[in-house]
Amino acid sequence: MRAQLRPYRREIALIVAFQFLQTLATLYLPTLNADIIDKGVVTGDTGYVIRTGATMLGITLIQIAAQIVAVYYGARTAMAVGRDVRAAIFARVQDFSAREVGQFGAPSLITRTTNDVQQVQMLVLMTFTLLVSAPIMCVGGIVLALRQDVPLSALLLVIVPILIILIGLIIARMRPLFRSMQERIDRVNRVMREQIAGIRVIRAFVRDEHEQDRYGEASQDLMDVSLRAGRLMALMFPTVMLVVNVSSGAVLWFGAHRIDSGGMQIGALTAFLSYLMQILMAIMMATFMFIMIPRAEVCADRIVEVLGTESSVRPPTDPVRELRSHGHLELRDVDFRYPGAEASVLCGVGLVARPGEVTAIIGSTGSGKTTLLNLAPRLFDVTGGQVLVGGVDVRELDGTLLSRTVGLVPQKPYLFTGTVASNLRYGNPDATDEELWQALEVAQAREFVERMDGGLSARIAQGGTNVSGGQRQRLAIARVLVQRPEIYLFDDSFSALDYATDAALRAALAHRTADATVVIVAQRVSTIRDADRIVVLDDGVVVGAGTHGELMDTNPTYREIVLSQLTEQEAAA
Repeated sequence: MRAQLRPYRREIALIVAFQFLQTLATLYLPTLNADIIDKGVVTGDTGYVIRTGATMLGITLIQIAAQIVAVYYGARTAMAVGRDVRAAIFARVQDFSAREVGQFGAPSLITRTTNDVQQVQMLVLMTFTLLVSAPIMCVGGIVLALRQDVPLSALLLVIVPILIILIGLIIARMRPLFRSMQERIDRVNRVMREQIAGIRVIRAFVRDEHEQDRYGEASQDLMDVSLRAGRLMALMFPTVMLVVNVSSGAVLWFGAHRIDSGGMQIGALTAFLSYLMQILMAIMMATFMFIMIPRAEVCADRIVEVLGTESSVRPPTDPVRELRSHGHLELRDVDFRYPGAEASVLCGVGLVARPGEVTAIIGSTGSGKTTLLNLAPRLFDVTGGQVLVGGVDVRELDGTLLSRTVGLVPQKPYLFTGTVASNLRYGNPDATDEELWQALEVAQAREFVERMDGGLSARIAQGGTNVSGGQRQRLAIARVLVQRPEIYLFDDSFSALDYATDAALRAALAHRTADATVVIVAQRVSTIRDADRIVVLDDGVVVGAGTHGELMDTNPTYREIVLSQLTEQEAAA
């Protein structure tokens, strides 16, 4: 967090200077007020009263101006710090692999970027506007109270420690409640996100009441913790005011006896009472901070946890910026295991895909097909073996070069808020409209895009929810075609297409990607039966490789998959 404050040292210095000036002005006013009473009103010196009053007016104007400047710079700096922290979190999350994103969870990362940053931002603002002046006012008030009357100042030795102890006891109980509150906010966000994303499933299974109960439970837990924290916060202010009122009564009581004995003047008692109020108000201002500090501290810890987490996919220290060969993808004895998993997802996988060839990967659910495909663009890093693109280990390859070389169409295609054109240009911002239409035609998407209002300028909702699943898949395929990589990876990217569209798309792709390397993961045998080479995965192990005909004759696993979808005659055709 200090790194985010470092660029604003000049602004912080200005805030401290003007807060110091404003506090000094506030401290000096009671002394002038005492002088007016004791040296002007009591003696009847009207001229002294006017002159001192004019001085007080001038000091008050300085006090107001200094406070305005301090608050302005304080608010501006606090907002800038919040902006910088959010940017730092976003940049760090952008570097995360899928492993770290899964570790934190999307709802928690959103909460940390919004709610947690807001709490820290408010603490920074309160620090600049209150905490700077509070210690100066407290110490200065004590010194000036002693100057008015030393014996009466003995009351401060009792009042201040009692107030600090009471506040400390309350604060100690608040901190664990605030941590629990932030965790429950995460849970509410998680449940809400799941319900929004899974609304169709909820409606299909008529589970509305169940989801309402689940959200109600999460919301009730948050309310219970918030109420406990709120009760402690509500207890703090009456505690402070009780000490303030009791101490004011004690000062008036003992001060009256001092005046009666001639040891103190009326103006001095008035000034002493003002300084007592300033001391207690300084402690009360610090109390505002103490209320916020536990929650902001928890939020800061959560933010630092994100900023301090290194991605498991680390950029190379000396990146290779030139490929040894083009369009060549090779997996050498690859192992992959998720953190904490009992068994590896992939074990000793070897695969070679060459330009001008279509390599297909097929296997049962959970055999590791998607994980294997995600290793090439470094969404994960292997835990054993090597993944080579263009003859270079992907862990040594420049990230920009890797992204230009490998194009992935994920199993669940995602479209961003914007237009058809903005989504298609995601991998190639310089693509012309003609290139976009060509890609759409190959992806069998031109017809429905032309029917959309605006064509390439047609609006796309977040996640592509305003188009069908098949249309999303075709737009995602068109997007990677616009990028024109050397290696195309299709992760079950034809599953939402009907057989006629699937066949037409694969025929068009064959011409467009004739010189490129194509790797297809598919569940449909019809999609991959014409591939140059088919790799069969079973429980993370390669159990066969060859053409459709070869595998039908020699590989029982492949034959079982094929015959679960086709008849013997269809498989042999």
